Amino acid sequence: MAARKLLVLFGSQTGTAQDTAERIGREAKRRHLQCTVEALDSYDVANLINELLVVFVCATTGQGDPPDNMKLFWRFLFRKNLPPGSLCRLDYAVLGLGDSSYPKFNFIAKKLHKRVLQLGGSPLLPVALGDDQHDLGPDAVVDPWLVALWDKILMLYPLPPGLEIISPDVRLPPKYTLHYVAEDSLQPNGVLLQPTAPRAAPSELCPFAAPVVSNQRLTAQSHFQDVRLMEFNITGSGITFSAGDVVMVQPQNCPEDVQQFCQLLRLDPDRHFVLKPTEPGTALPALLPQPCSIRHLVTHYLDISCVPRRSFFQLLSCFSTSELEREKLQEFSSNQGQEELYSYCNRPRRTTLEVMWDFPHTTCVIPPEYLLDLIPRIRPRAFSIASSMLAHPDCIQILMAVVRYKTRLSKPRRGLCSTWLASLNPEQGDVRVPLWVKKGGLKFPSDPDTPVIMIGPGTGVAPFRAAIQERVAQGRRGNCLFFGCRQKSKDFYCQAEWEELVAKGFLTLFTAFSRDQEEKVYVQHRILENRSLVWELLSSRNAHVYLAG
Repeated sequence: MAARKLLVLFGSQTGTAQDTAERIGREAKRRHLQCTVEALDSYDVANLINELLVVFVCATTGQGDPPDNMKLFWRFLFRKNLPPGSLCRLDYAVLGLGDSSYPKFNFIAKKLHKRVLQLGGSPLLPVALGDDQHDLGPDAVVDPWLVALWDKILMLYPLPPGLEIISPDVRLPPKYTLHYVAEDSLQPNGVLLQPTAPRAAPSELCPFAAPVVSNQRLTAQSHFQDVRLMEFNITGSGITFSAGDVVMVQPQNCPEDVQQFCQLLRLDPDRHFVLKPTEPGTALPALLPQPCSIRHLVTHYLDISCVPRRSFFQLLSCFSTSELEREKLQEFSSNQGQEELYSYCNRPRRTTLEVMWDFPHTTCVIPPEYLLDLIPRIRPRAFSIASSMLAHPDCIQILMAVVRYKTRLSKPRRGLCSTWLASLNPEQGDVRVPLWVKKGGLKFPSDPDTPVIMIGPGTGVAPFRAAIQERVAQGRRGNCLFFGCRQKSKDFYCQAEWEELVAKGFLTLFTAFSRDQEEKVYVQHRILENRSLVWELLSSRNAHVYLAG
């Protein structure tokens, strides 16, 4: 009989597809299948011809693009020279996660399903199209689809004689075991982020620790929103970028949250540990040092401020010794409890740490080795670069709105990354931020005579500041900017800079201050008022139009 082996491959941008893939991995283990779960770009795609059973879980990003961690796989799969029957041994299923408010809804999943079919694969089920817009989120599609999937898989690979499906109440072993190390055996390794330039270009696995040069508030103190212009020094990093590119920042949790978390779980933040994989072949988390302190794990790795997913409640219920708490956690992780979970967690944006406060008897008995199964890692955040290397050679500037809003919870919600960045004060010594650069989606024309029309209300003006600085440094004049904000006196970012460029003839500027008069005026009104100019640039001079929100 064929080996009962399942491979789950995911392409995930925000972590939802990874979370779903790991759920499938857990359900496979309950059915006694040997199962590996990995990102599509971590998998050696040349081995796909030898696989017998694969489930693909993939998100669609932007305008029908594949997530970052499946781009290499995607390019390989669509090579023209792949023989049509190369995947003829493969039984497969595709689970897509998308958002039906976008025109290219689940485009990647649909295209992947079709391509694997073309290459000779046999689909176990029609492609599943999970939708974020559904009241219950993608689970409305995922739950019934998985029931059908396991029926199909168990027909092909029945349970070995004498074995039953492991009940959901039984706790599976953790991904890693955690072993505390004696403090006297530690090497004094000092700073974990090396400020010296790495050999390769900085990346997610090897970010550059960039010193913060300045952190300036651009909005008036009386304005409801705090917007910063921040500058990072990238001297010696090897980073290069052009207008339209994006800087990725790896944020961290604030010390108060770290302290609360450690108190709730009765953990000593200064203890060190090493991780060992439970199953051979499982890679250790790439971004954690070995040995690692509890404080480093909670500060830099565990996303304790994210809104927890359903899988969190499922695993948490397995630890609970309090009957009352366990019942509630089981309800939140059941199919029937999803509406209640949504109104408890997602609608008010309740964080993982706050949920742990609400379940104190369960939280204090969580075994530390399960923390990496329970809580996802902190994801990097993307910011449009708001400066040009031609104007500011050794630095990166960003324009950042500090995320803060109210829900029905008494404490305002705060963005993890923007709150942390806003708190950094370069006057208090050497403050560094781990960062790297990615190619962005905006490409500006190479022909110096092509004019550009840029529409950038609010912080959407950031990539256009980079483009204008770059084009002015190259002596290009056809720059037209439509900028909008609430009030000229409160949130007109970079006003002096724009006015100087207008005076020098490098920039045509149209502004819309929506709250400075009785009737609201937005950028679209200014475009309409100046339609003859816009049309002339488009029809006679082949202008390119760019829009950033």
